[in-house]
Amino acid sequence: MNTKPYRICLIEDDLIMGEALSDRLDLEDFECDWFKTGQDALRALGHKRYDAVISDIQLPDINGEDLFVQLKATATTLPPFVFTTGYGTVDRAVRLLKLGAHDYLTKPLDIHALLETVKSLCIQSRPAVAGENNLGVSRAMRTIESLLPRIAQNSTSVLITGESGVGKEWVARALHHHHDPADQTPFIAVNCGALTETLLEAELFGHVRGAFTGAVRDKKGVFELANGGTLFLDEIGEMSPTMQIKLLRAIQERQIVRVGGEALIPVTIRLICATHQDLKKMVEVGKFREDLYYRIHVIQLHIPPLRERKEDILWLAGRLLKTCTAGNCGARTLLRSAEKALLDYPWPGNVRELKHCLERSCILSQQNGLTAELLFDELPSTPPEQSQGAESLNEYLHACERKYIEDRLSANGGRIADTAAALGISRKNLWEKMKKLEIQNEAAQ
Repeated sequence: MNTKPYRICLIEDDLIMGEALSDRLDLEDFECDWFKTGQDALRALGHKRYDAVISDIQLPDINGEDLFVQLKATATTLPPFVFTTGYGTVDRAVRLLKLGAHDYLTKPLDIHALLETVKSLCIQSRPAVAGENNLGVSRAMRTIESLLPRIAQNSTSVLITGESGVGKEWVARALHHHHDPADQTPFIAVNCGALTETLLEAELFGHVRGAFTGAVRDKKGVFELANGGTLFLDEIGEMSPTMQIKLLRAIQERQIVRVGGEALIPVTIRLICATHQDLKKMVEVGKFREDLYYRIHVIQLHIPPLRERKEDILWLAGRLLKTCTAGNCGARTLLRSAEKALLDYPWPGNVRELKHCLERSCILSQQNGLTAELLFDELPSTPPEQSQGAESLNEYLHACERKYIEDRLSANGGRIADTAAALGISRKNLWEKMKKLEIQNEAAQ
């Protein structure tokens, strides 16, 4: 597991601003090198590896944009750049983003937005687990991912909450990989709601030969199978009161007894539990043991439903299509109509429903491009009829897009980050659309 702090290159000639940013980055456990001139930064970037760069545009010796162009011409790979300036325009933002910069922030800076951006870039630039994919591109999933390395350093019990199909086991597996990047220890998952009380006890703790009809040999339970690794108990809220007592005892004493047996078997596991229910309310009404609740609720990770993190939808769809083998199909892509249909749909079944939807379309499609009709049995209702001959289709679509973006900007007070999140697109994409549609944003000037 990678425990080295992320290294930031800060290029800022303003002494007050530079000192404030440097101190804040240090407080956030970043390793920050602060340069007051572009030339000093160029030399450092030439021989030292950084996970992200925060650069002012107006520097005393070289323009920040020219510095970036020079680096691109001489370096094969660059760390992600975030530019800051007190003289922001849409034109310059679009130009920098097209050159390859990640983001562009105007002063006075929103320090929380800057830190959020930098943390996300560092995770992408140097993942804490080699080869591990991100959990998502939304702020919520990036926040969860940023917490996993710190949680993995301890053997604390973790409770993952969220609606059914939202990806709780996916997060649990990611946490396990942070514990053990080499995957040398087991990850064992059990759905507590899929088994009766008797079967669940034998599944958890194992049984000895003759313990019950059909027990023809000794069998290890998942506690033993997960020994030294991670045990994931999904839908723990479905567990009966009797099983809750037995589970609590096993967790507290770190040893179990097989069904029908007498020998105490010591176990060492990392426990991750998950549920779609509100366990705190269940405790209040007496349906879940309070002592067990606090035992498994040391750290809670809540995964929002897919409809509340729309920016993850197309990202997830792209990942799922790459791994989809349904219908022995080749590479599949989403047509624009399909992308819009995915973004408009509320996804009550969350990621699980999205996966099944894509598998269905891969089976039914005879072409590489997937259409909206293949994704859903019933498409969203079409927009109201417009006056004939008033404008071309492209003009009408551009006008609708312009109006929608302007409304979103207005609703979010002109804040680019919040508007991009509401639209389910990246900041770079939003800047480009604003340029194309000639949208002026007073807050970005």
